[in-house]
Amino acid sequence: MKTSSLAVSAAAVLLSLAAPVAFAQTAPDAAPPAAPAPAAEPASPHTFTANVSLVSDYRYRGISQTNLRPAIQGGFDYSHESGFYVGNWNSSISWLEDADSSVSAPVEMDFYGGFKNTFQVSGLDFNYDFGVLQYYYPGGYTTTRPYTTELYGGIGYGPVFLKYSHAVTNLFGVDDSKNSYYVDLTANVPLNFWDLTFNAHVGYQHVSRHSDASYTDWKVGLTKDLGKGFALSVAYVDTNAKESFYTSANRGRYLGKAAAWASITKTF
Repeated sequence: MKTSSLAVSAAAVLLSLAAPVAFAQTAPDAAPPAAPAPAAEPASPHTFTANVSLVSDYRYRGISQTNLRPAIQGGFDYSHESGFYVGNWNSSISWLEDADSSVSAPVEMDFYGGFKNTFQVSGLDFNYDFGVLQYYYPGGYTTTRPYTTELYGGIGYGPVFLKYSHAVTNLFGVDDSKNSYYVDLTANVPLNFWDLTFNAHVGYQHVSRHSDASYTDWKVGLTKDLGKGFALSVAYVDTNAKESFYTSANRGRYLGKAAAWASITKTF
């Protein structure tokens, strides 16, 4: 590097002025002074991550999307140091086919983008996140497609985060449900032993013009960091969703029932 060469030359001149006798006594074949180590490469402003999970049941806002059965999930994310991010997340599902056997839509694909960062108020550090999320269900339909678009925003302090999501379309195929919303409060508190984190969550789903579909869900659990990008989570999940609305038509199973839940995740 050009900068290193200039530094070595300047150092040599200064040393020769300060101690000429010492240089005169140096053997002709002595090694020259070592050049300073090159500066470390600056950290990239870009971050790419991926994740894959196996879950005992895909619970979305407390409601099973897989008829109380396991699911495989995974996604990809890009983020910039400015706070901008985009990503995609996917999961196996069965709720659309369980509700209508003429539908073939076994996968949920979510596409999202937003901005998140931190700010200070009176010396306290807060974080925020806002963006847009598109739920997409590829497949064959004889009924209304359940594609849904939500805008979201949230603010947090320490391990606690409050988030609001607002549907600007009908909500998952429910007729005349535009402007439905979901508000949730989540806490992920490190316990400082065994690499455990305590997880707690409560949320309220309001479905516009469908009071029977509105409900509250909650969850308490633990996450264990297994190292090398692996994490194991266990939890108790429950809702007060009405069975009359959240029982699958073809399977006859109540999808909002209380249950033990577990997942294992690998992050790359």
